[in-house]
Amino acid sequence: MNILFSGCESPTLGAEIEVQLVDESGALVTDTAASKILAELEGFSGYKHELLECCVEMITDVHNDVAGVRKDLQDKVERLIEVAGTHDYRVLCSGTHPFSAWTDQTVSPDPRYHRLIEDCQWAARRLLIFGVHTHVGLKSGEEAIAVGNSLATFIPHFLALSSSSPFWQGRDSGLHSVRSKIFESLPTAGLPYQMENWGQFQRFMRTLMGAGAIRTVREVWWDVRPHPEFGTIELRICDGISTLAELEAIVALSQSLVVWLADRYNEGLEIPRHHAWTIRENKWRAARYGLDADIMRDEEGNLLSLRRSIDDLVSRLEPTAERLGCSEELQGVYAILERGTSATRQREVFREGRDLQKVVDSLVEEMASGAPKPLPDADFVGGTVVAGDPLAGEVR
Repeated sequence: MNILFSGCESPTLGAEIEVQLVDESGALVTDTAASKILAELEGFSGYKHELLECCVEMITDVHNDVAGVRKDLQDKVERLIEVAGTHDYRVLCSGTHPFSAWTDQTVSPDPRYHRLIEDCQWAARRLLIFGVHTHVGLKSGEEAIAVGNSLATFIPHFLALSSSSPFWQGRDSGLHSVRSKIFESLPTAGLPYQMENWGQFQRFMRTLMGAGAIRTVREVWWDVRPHPEFGTIELRICDGISTLAELEAIVALSQSLVVWLADRYNEGLEIPRHHAWTIRENKWRAARYGLDADIMRDEEGNLLSLRRSIDDLVSRLEPTAERLGCSEELQGVYAILERGTSATRQREVFREGRDLQKVVDSLVEEMASGAPKPLPDADFVGGTVVAGDPLAGEVR
């Protein structure tokens, strides 16, 4: 079987965003909420089921620039909020829900998801997680492999910038992205394998399909993967992104970085590429410490502040972003560095009132407004926690 890469002549853009449906108390809904909403949105494209009925996935059309993606998603979000409101549901986006339990959720009717649960059991049943995926068009499978291998080096950058899952079933996990660790439990999720070329990618996929491990290439859920049907490189590492302002910044970073890497590859220039063990350690540091992480900058173990590394990366990408028409949106990355991520803001809200329902309320407000919650009137900004909520019998 030959897996064809439907290449794009230009660096087209698309995004997928998984949003949560909550009731007035702030808990995730446990009925067939997504089915009811999707029935009312049947005449509109870009809305679909995800694994659970408490989630709706929104998919943009194919666009040429970041502004088009932002406008597309803004229209879809506003329409979803309006329809959800008629059922007394509210909408938010974050990597996990602060307190609802996976055991209470209803599985979507799509047979694909029931097969996933049958195959993976507990590993799939507990996937009460929500993410954002970005797609950037590339010309060939060979280009996608080269860019994907390099893009894995920047997994901690995207994970830290989007981190929005500090809480898990009512406890502070002590991480900035607990979602990323939960998702890794699936057998075909997590860090991508480093491939030599498109032929090796095809051989690997044929092996998995021949063994019955997957049915299609779509069932390989790596943090970065080529998408042959779309002709894109897909970045899947991001937590759910709580505001459209932050989302457009990360989409701009995605497009600018992919194009910069592709340009260097096609010009025969060196592109960044860490060893797998370095990528794994850096991903863990980003999940644990968010933007406050120190990551390995080379294979000798020398460290660099992740904030500094992100700042350097944005500076390097500014000429590419200007060419793509997304300079202003790319500058939004600096705003995230200055204000802090959704994980930061959720901890701020919880620290103020010790009430996870208020954390949900804040997330709902951010989704509706499209902008992060302003800095609190206090002398702190939520940052790295030393440890999560204590377990029974744990001595602190």
